[in-house]
Amino acid sequence: MAKLFELRPPLAKNASLVAVEVIREAIMDGRLEPGQRLKEEELARELGISRTPVREALLILQTDGLVEAHPNRGATVRSYGLDDLGDLYMLRAALEGVAARLAAERATPRELAKLRRSCDRFDAVAGDGSLKEIVRENLVFHDAILDIAGNDRIAQLVRGVTELPLVYKSYLWYSPNQKLVSAHYHRQILHALEARNPERAESVMKQHVFEARDVLVAQVRASLAASETAKSISGGEA
Repeated sequence: MAKLFELRPPLAKNASLVAVEVIREAIMDGRLEPGQRLKEEELARELGISRTPVREALLILQTDGLVEAHPNRGATVRSYGLDDLGDLYMLRAALEGVAARLAAERATPRELAKLRRSCDRFDAVAGDGSLKEIVRENLVFHDAILDIAGNDRIAQLVRGVTELPLVYKSYLWYSPNQKLVSAHYHRQILHALEARNPERAESVMKQHVFEARDVLVAQVRASLAASETAKSISGGEA
């Protein structure tokens, strides 16, 4: 395993909880890929802690759906099939749709102004911003909707189903045109909230989520096909 955490400071007293966040971050940004084995001894050495908090961290991440355990193989970064990804986005669309509906009923002028500023920033970074800026501003917008909706249970569930597809680095597959499409959806959601139109807000949010799903599923399908082709060629040359 390549060095994953060398820039991290030594872990503090709550070692298992810090290990959860460090390993989660490595999964989210692709340093640990779907299907990759997670060896307790190597992770402990990388993090400078004992194996016990690493084991506890992997159990927590297993509960979160980011890690899975296999008999005689130990833990790996969880892989999701196309049907699984489709189900996750269907759930996300339903939940974020409800959140947008609630936000349209509850948003204050100050909260709408915050969303408007986020849309302005997203328009700017969608044109020539860095990937990191785009991802961050997208999260700012969606998190703001959840905050305005004011339902902690929905927010918790949404953040769970939003995090899992990021294992596949779905944010890397947006073309310049698709970034502009996302910016357009953000603006339309804002307009629905400003108009106090819950039905429109819910509908546009669902369309926005399903658009993201279609991009991710298409790219994963293409990656799987390319992998199978490479295996076939390799097998033919052997």
